[in-house]
Amino acid sequence: MANNYKRGDHDTRPWGTWEVLDSEANFCVKRIKVIPGGKLSLQLHHFRSEHWVIVKGEALITLGDKQIVKKAGENVFIPVEVQHRIQNNTDQDVEFIEVQIGDNLDENDIVRIEDVYGRV
Repeated sequence: MANNYKRGDHDTRPWGTWEVLDSEANFCVKRIKVIPGGKLSLQLHHFRSEHWVIVKGEALITLGDKQIVKKAGENVFIPVEVQHRIQNNTDQDVEFIEVQIGDNLDENDIVRIEDVYGRV
């Protein structure tokens, strides 16, 4: 097992920010903020699944070929290799807690399929 995340790691992206709240051998917990109009890339991961719990705002989530709206207190599970994206179409921040589970946790385990910020 490999986990390249450490508690306190953080980054600013064109769509918002992320911060690692906790991390051990086979899991990582992040707080992710998506600014109004922000949209993560349509992506998938080869080595991890993710469980998202929306804690603030309302998000439009792409999961496979479905689009679903989730609000604070609701959650979604993203299996390994399933295309997904979260976007904020509102005028308030969206925040969610992401729990990554897998044998190889690394920020480079991202296959971008589509990205409005030119990172494909």
